[in-house]
Amino acid sequence: MKVRAYVSSDWDRVCEIHDAARRDELAAANLDAAYLSLAQTAENEGFHSYDIRVAEVLNRVVGFVAFTSEELAWLYVEPASYRSGVGTSLIQAVLQEVHAPMSAEVLEGNEAALSLYRRAGFEVVGHAQGHMPGNEAFAVSVVELRHPGAA
Repeated sequence: MKVRAYVSSDWDRVCEIHDAARRDELAAANLDAAYLSLAQTAENEGFHSYDIRVAEVLNRVVGFVAFTSEELAWLYVEPASYRSGVGTSLIQAVLQEVHAPMSAEVLEGNEAALSLYRRAGFEVVGHAQGHMPGNEAFAVSVVELRHPGAA
């Protein structure tokens, strides 16, 4: 597996991955009706203002992560590659690049994502309620996570 910088030609594949995995994420949180595609939400959520890395297996993008120096904001893996180390590799690449404490949020009910983050060294620091970014008509509950940063 190779983790590399996102390039604009990755856009269609990143949208495919997001849209498939997002449906699973929302289903786990009982928020199926809140689904919007990445193409619908990217501009409003500032997707392209984040640093973005993609994971490739055999020259095929299978996952992506978007982050700042303080927040791991987006992490999606194609469903066919769940539990194959893609998410872990993307998180580790970000932590090695940033070398600083980072936050992340996981929708309540998304136990697979919560487990992934906890295995990567994130700790639960709180819970919050609010409205879904990009689709504010839906109330959400999230688990707030924090990683102490790479040593």
